[in-house]
Amino acid sequence: MVYRHLLVDALQSVTPDDPGISLMDIERLYGIPAERIVFLSRNENPYGPSPEVIRAVSRADLRRYPSQDEFLSAAAEYLGVSEDLVIAGAGLDGIIDSVSRLFLEKGRSVFIPVPTYTYYELAARLCGATPVLGHDLRNVPKGVTLTFICSPNNPTGGLIDDEVIREVLEGTNSVVFLDEAYAEFAGVSHADWVERYENLIVGRTLSKAFGLAGLRIGYAVAPEWVVEQYNRAAPSFGISAPAIAGGVAALRDTDHMRSAVKKIVAERERVAGSLRAHPSHANFLYVETSRESSALVDDLLKEGISVKDCSGIPGSDNHHIRVTIGTPEQNDAFLETYRRAEEF
Repeated sequence: MVYRHLLVDALQSVTPDDPGISLMDIERLYGIPAERIVFLSRNENPYGPSPEVIRAVSRADLRRYPSQDEFLSAAAEYLGVSEDLVIAGAGLDGIIDSVSRLFLEKGRSVFIPVPTYTYYELAARLCGATPVLGHDLRNVPKGVTLTFICSPNNPTGGLIDDEVIREVLEGTNSVVFLDEAYAEFAGVSHADWVERYENLIVGRTLSKAFGLAGLRIGYAVAPEWVVEQYNRAAPSFGISAPAIAGGVAALRDTDHMRSAVKKIVAERERVAGSLRAHPSHANFLYVETSRESSALVDDLLKEGISVKDCSGIPGSDNHHIRVTIGTPEQNDAFLETYRRAEEF
């Protein structure tokens, strides 16, 4: 405790990122074997990565510091952009961290339309910046340095109209970080807009549609002036060799990814028809509940069903949950247990 005063002031205002309960915690608290748990709280892909990824990861050279070159090339080819515009990081969160360090510091502010991904606020506060939370993307406050947009949005699943994104880009002097973590499920991307807008960064990840959440690898498309500064500030070896090898293999086997996305989208529409769910373009549903969400989520956990309670997300309320779309069997188990829990 003697050295506690040495901690940075920004920590005073930080609310830790909440990953939610883990499989091990559910097993320990409720005595439910892991194989019986239906884990639908982290927007993971239930079908996993391509078999080519598994082979590539097993062959990765662990003796050497990894080079990102092959991955950057594969990502550029996948999106149809210049390799000079692509950057990478340890998951999309790693890119958000590094980008935030480029533009945010004490005395600066960032606009975050809510409800949305809570990590944006955490990254901003750790840089000493002031998060400005709002509901209207068409009304970005003057003077903000950075604006975060998530489309499809987490946790609502909504897609931001092109017109709105264009208005933000052209109507603000801030840098705009457009998080497209779930773009494959929507079939929409704005990666090529970076060539027209010098204030746009488009973030992507392999954690969702490609099923590589455990490898922690993400990438983004950014103007050359941002790429230059990002490469100065981001860790040179921040992505592991297995992650790079797996990422390259995943981006070269898009058939596997598209097959998984097709099944997930079909299940999303089926499951949505049985719930009071907001229209979703992602791999999850934002569901309105009759009961208070925290109590409902607790009761579902006792039955081995894990979903996300959205009551702790700024801009949400205590009557919404987020449900990841799983396999048909997992979704059926959720629906059956959910109906009983809502009638409790």
